[in-house]
Amino acid sequence: MALDILSQSFPPKTKFTADDVPDLAGRVCIVTGGNSGVGKETIRVLLNHNAKVYMASRSQSKAKIAIEDLKEQTGKEALFLQLDLGDLKTIKASADEFLQKESELHILFNNGGVMMPPVEERTSDGYDLQFGTNVLGPFYFTKLLTPALLEGAKSSPDGKARVVNTSSGMHMLNRLHFKIILDEKKRKKAGTQPLYALSKFALVAYSAELARRYGAQGLVVTSLHPGVIKTDLHRHMAGALGAVISIMERTVLHDVSYGALTQLYAGTTVQGAELNGKYLIPWARLGKPHPGTQDSKLGSELWDWMEEQVKPFE
Repeated sequence: MALDILSQSFPPKTKFTADDVPDLAGRVCIVTGGNSGVGKETIRVLLNHNAKVYMASRSQSKAKIAIEDLKEQTGKEALFLQLDLGDLKTIKASADEFLQKESELHILFNNGGVMMPPVEERTSDGYDLQFGTNVLGPFYFTKLLTPALLEGAKSSPDGKARVVNTSSGMHMLNRLHFKIILDEKKRKKAGTQPLYALSKFALVAYSAELARRYGAQGLVVTSLHPGVIKTDLHRHMAGALGAVISIMERTVLHDVSYGALTQLYAGTTVQGAELNGKYLIPWARLGKPHPGTQDSKLGSELWDWMEEQVKPFE
């Protein structure tokens, strides 16, 4: 597993570039975590190809700056959508706001997430911050937007709408069951790095389950490893791991323009429309996820558990 992650850190030269994204006029997109890093770069490319894009972010002030910057670069303006993936109540409000404005959604990029914060940190609803933000939040947001996605599929030339979930190669290192987050003692003992791997493993498993449930209705669901990218996602890393990241920033970490490629490929191209249930690796290539993520029994159990968690907020 570790060798798979390492090999993905040194991908071959990309055959797919931002210039290969097709014209997206008439397509409505949402990019979560879109005010910085890979999310912002993804929005830049989408705007350049004529999509209508909602930047779903927690901070309105940061989003405003990003939207103004992107307008200078592209001549087009993204739309702000308030979204805190760590707060289920506000996720409902965010989805409601979007649905009041749009009846169709063609591409949902679940790009936002957190990486290895202090293990003590939790979401507004008391869940482990990484699992809540990286898995439960995107699950609920996607659930609420599924009717709009299905309508988007009907109006798309290829009869497809897409959900693109940004995972990580580190999901390959997971050895935990998702319900460990309910046991405070076990959760803290596990530590922030294994909890990160768990959250990204669960996101791939959820993606496979979503693909199984909605693929026949025109929903194309993919998950992916975006690559090792220079972003502020690594800001919580300290100690020996922080030192390794510092070295990597000077050697192997790639620019955000590369980080956006694989999700743009999955979300916009003709080839991407045929990838339902697949896992992608840098740059825009099919990969092999951890076999455990493809277990339909685990996927169903995870789905049912998350349904129970979000039910009080519906």
